[in-house]
Amino acid sequence: MTTTATLRPDCSKCFALCCTALGFTRSADFAIDKPAASACPNLAEDFSCAIHQRLRPRGFRGCTVFDCFGAGQLVSQHTFGGTSWRQNPASASAMFDVFKRVRQLHEMLWYLEEARRRTFDPGLASTAAHLAEQLAAIAQGDAATVLGADVETHHWQVRNLLMEVSEEVRASYGAEGHQTHDGGLQPGADLMGADLANRRLCGADLRGSYLIGANLAGSDLAAADLLGADLRGANLAGADLAKALYLTQPQVNAAEGDGRTLLPPELTRPDHWLRQPGTRVPG
Repeated sequence: MTTTATLRPDCSKCFALCCTALGFTRSADFAIDKPAASACPNLAEDFSCAIHQRLRPRGFRGCTVFDCFGAGQLVSQHTFGGTSWRQNPASASAMFDVFKRVRQLHEMLWYLEEARRRTFDPGLASTAAHLAEQLAAIAQGDAATVLGADVETHHWQVRNLLMEVSEEVRASYGAEGHQTHDGGLQPGADLMGADLANRRLCGADLRGSYLIGANLAGSDLAAADLLGADLRGANLAGADLAKALYLTQPQVNAAEGDGRTLLPPELTRPDHWLRQPGTRVPG
């Protein structure tokens, strides 16, 4: 059975697939251009990052935001049997493609596990568990199984379930009445730089919203749907996200918080929040 523990990255068991399979463009998040399917120049021979402790000051903030949802170690140790792309260069292309696909599957598994836990409807919980079993079976299959899967169909099925659970959970917190001077809190809203500090945002539907640089300090986001919301640079100081819906580690990593910010128990407080690595925040 897939749990949130198996959906967390373990870089010690991965062949640095995020540093090789994925490409990035020079920007505020990355100091250089790097094509996909090529090793980052900061990659050491043992697959560790030579500047891991200095990524942000060296201009690689994007690396500190990324999370593979445990896909790296599964593909490295299970799918390809512990033989790295350096040991077998002919496997590199397939390994990188499988990694990208498994990451998508694992991200969906993360959301399904939360939906299963949060729903009040036994039928929806059963559907979430069934979908999770299907996706886990694909992710744990061989390379051909992973690459041959119809991921788009699974995305559609998972999305519909997540929305149904969201409506149910948000309604239990009173989802109506959320208004801002920017036209209201709604899916996909442009809330970049918005001042939403010290607000009761319980049950708000912020799915896919642009909250880049928004001020959410001191706000209560219990049951707020944050699926796909862009939280880059958002101020979460003192905010309560312990019961936020569909919040992920990459979103938290991209935001700014402090010692008072409350997160779900399955998420970790980022290093750049001036806390010790690995500190967990109670839910």
